[in-house]
Amino acid sequence: MKKYSPVLAAACGVVIFASCAGIQPQRTRPPSVPPETVPVKPERPLPPDEIMGKGKVSGEKLAAFLLETNSGADVDFTGSLAAFYIDEAAAEGVNHDTAFAQMCLETGFLRYGGLVTADKNNFCGLGAIGPEQPGLTFPDPQTGVRAHIQHLKAYASQSPLNNELVDPRYRYVKLGSSPTIHGLAGTWAADKLYSEKIAAILERLYDFVYDE
Repeated sequence: MKKYSPVLAAACGVVIFASCAGIQPQRTRPPSVPPETVPVKPERPLPPDEIMGKGKVSGEKLAAFLLETNSGADVDFTGSLAAFYIDEAAAEGVNHDTAFAQMCLETGFLRYGGLVTADKNNFCGLGAIGPEQPGLTFPDPQTGVRAHIQHLKAYASQSPLNNELVDPRYRYVKLGSSPTIHGLAGTWAADKLYSEKIAAILERLYDFVYDE
């Protein structure tokens, strides 16, 4: 008898069914499993040089950054202070990251220890020239922050203020004379490294926020 190979064949109109023995079932691919979702870290931006602009760091992160350096600072006060910097800076178009970094430098991360004391609500050394002129005093922290922001804006911009003037030394600044932090050395402060110190704190701030 003629043998047929184990395949389905058709000859002369006759369908011949071959045995399925030895035919391997076709394998199906398992359903693809989506990869585990990995949170994407935000890309680290460059710290700002410009005084005007919009800050990137949240109030919560600003406060946490200060508290990491000075764990003895009051937590509630630090949080409120960060919020004041964001609000007051936004009102005048000043970069709150830059302003907050300058405050950290001027107050030693709220440790003080220089001419200006904590009770003055003076966060940027306004009017602090020497023992006989230890700096201006403001009635509350928000007013002190507003004065700081207004003084920064005077250096960086010729645009008028949006809020009521509270900075007594605003009139002494040549408006728009320093659009970036690099012009603050020798003007805002006599220290020739003043701008570099602000820039270094900004680098630390952005490392804290984006590289953690």
